[in-house]
Amino acid sequence: MHEIELKFQVPPDRRRSVDAAVAGRAAAPRTRLQAAYFDTASRALARAGLALRIRREGRRWVQTLKGLGDDGITRAEHNVVLTASHQADWPADPARHAGTAVGERLAAVLHEAGEPLSLVFRTDILRRTRRVRTPRGTVELAFDDGHINAGGQRLAVCELEIELVSGSPLAVIETARRWVLPHGLWLDTRSKAERGDMMARGETTAPPRKAASVALSAEKPLCEGRRLAVLSCPEQIALNGSQVASGRFDDEHVHQLRIGLRRLNTALRLFRDDASPETADVLCPMASSLFRQLAAARDRAAIGKPLESALSAALAAAGLGMRAPQLPVQSGEEDPVASMRGTSAQTLLLELYALTQARPDPTPVMPDLRDVVGQQILHWHRKLKADVKRFDALDDLAHHTMRKRTKSLRYGTEFAAGLFKRKEVEHYLKRLRRLQDHLGLLVDTTVALDAFRGHAEQDPRASFALGWLASRKQLLLRKSRKPLDAFSGSHRFWKR
Repeated sequence: MHEIELKFQVPPDRRRSVDAAVAGRAAAPRTRLQAAYFDTASRALARAGLALRIRREGRRWVQTLKGLGDDGITRAEHNVVLTASHQADWPADPARHAGTAVGERLAAVLHEAGEPLSLVFRTDILRRTRRVRTPRGTVELAFDDGHINAGGQRLAVCELEIELVSGSPLAVIETARRWVLPHGLWLDTRSKAERGDMMARGETTAPPRKAASVALSAEKPLCEGRRLAVLSCPEQIALNGSQVASGRFDDEHVHQLRIGLRRLNTALRLFRDDASPETADVLCPMASSLFRQLAAARDRAAIGKPLESALSAALAAAGLGMRAPQLPVQSGEEDPVASMRGTSAQTLLLELYALTQARPDPTPVMPDLRDVVGQQILHWHRKLKADVKRFDALDDLAHHTMRKRTKSLRYGTEFAAGLFKRKEVEHYLKRLRRLQDHLGLLVDTTVALDAFRGHAEQDPRASFALGWLASRKQLLLRKSRKPLDAFSGSHRFWKR
């Protein structure tokens, strides 16, 4: 059995309105759900994406095992209704799930861990449910209001789940569109099991999610190659985005979220001529807009913190007893939390999940996957090569554009790695990454210079920073020739 659902956090001020909307005219009743979740001491189940619980649902007890799917919307699920004699059989018994795919995953994880199961945390939830028919199928709305209890702490739960009962998974997404925007909901990929496990470990954030590898091969049809490349992006975007939207996140969550957005744009453009251009026309501007909204948060972490440390050292070396200046706050800076909870970000996430459900049929005659990818990479390579040739004449804005082209070419090359000779691809990537790193330092220095301008008269530390940054920029410009020449001499791995 598979569970297809999306979960959304409900703002506290919308609790009553969402509850009333789920209740509907018939005033759907509420059920109390009391659950106990189990794992090993080393959290082997959590690391494997599994959740095992025993839950009291009204008058009955049910043991449930869940496992993450590969599209962010589907979970494997197996339920066993317990008899009265089993109710006191703690902890949960893994054997009850024997013979199922998710049960075999559990058995393998427990065998490798070599540890017994124990109680990790509990939940106490009041759930109101109502089924709704849509043109795509029937879904169940479930409004949960209660708490997670772990390690002597309590975490409030107020969320709406939209689960498929029958029909197409698109019924879940289309229903979500009708609920998210009017009620100000935001998508949260973290399950109660994940949040409870973090509480039990005394952690407030899940680890940042990095990009997933893509296994393209020349034997795959073009449509499948496109699907694999594009679908490697939503998980990185959604998981990091959920953590940012929660308000408890690290700098790396924002960084990985922006990487996911950049990779998505690259994947869509890499296959633009083959994929429906309407998909790229819709998603690319949305991803780019969110990427820009998160720029200030990224700059403050990636530029501001290292810069403050470097300026402190420079001030000390100059014998100036003053504190290093922080990167000035720019007007119009976006709050990452507000950005991720906003309409445009939530719409993008729902569109991405809709994309995961698309199954395009291959056309009778399709171009070779390597030819399509190779042509696009050649196009990007030529643009970057032109920038390299006229680098000394480029202004700051052109340097920034060149850096973006370097990133697109890098991600496109990483997507294509399995299609060509790996050694040649890695050789090309090594030189490309070196150029990207150098351009990153140059552009970040320019961004910092622009930020400090206008503050020198009010703050002598800003004046010192301007002089130090200007000197650093000139040094970086002089050192640009080596990475530029190295890239110019790189072998074109896509030529056959």
